[in-house]
Amino acid sequence: MDKTKITKTNAARVLEAAKIPFELRTYEVVGEHQTALDVANAIGVRPEMIYKTLVLKGQKDPFLVAVIPSDAHLDLKKIAKASGNKNCEMLPMKDLLPTTGYIRGGCSPIGMKKPFPTYLEEMASLEEQIIISAGKKGVQLVISPEDLQSAIGATLADLVS
Repeated sequence: MDKTKITKTNAARVLEAAKIPFELRTYEVVGEHQTALDVANAIGVRPEMIYKTLVLKGQKDPFLVAVIPSDAHLDLKKIAKASGNKNCEMLPMKDLLPTTGYIRGGCSPIGMKKPFPTYLEEMASLEEQIIISAGKKGVQLVISPEDLQSAIGATLADLVS
């Protein structure tokens, strides 16, 4: 797709305003849900570079965000410990859009309605770049883990089992 035709997302505007380098990559959305492997193949990257954004509820923090490798499983005990919550649970899907401004499959940790405490899986620091949703289905954002941390104030933590 011609880069001049890419519609800027809120996440891209936030990064531009902060002068943080990134790249947008687009792909054709086919069906309701595409796997990380589908997305990786569509944009020409290794699947392990794709990270997903999960929104949770905690007893201390009403909402918090975890950014983890797309093929990993979030360990709720680890995110609770990292965040100082007694326990955490996934945010019900029906609450995702009203809480974040994003939909499933297009949820970015950048540019949510409000800033929430965010935790980035520590494995990300081993990658030169990771790929996260740019805030819209069919648009991914390529960014260094350090720049992502800087943009959203994320804390590196061991989050996956």
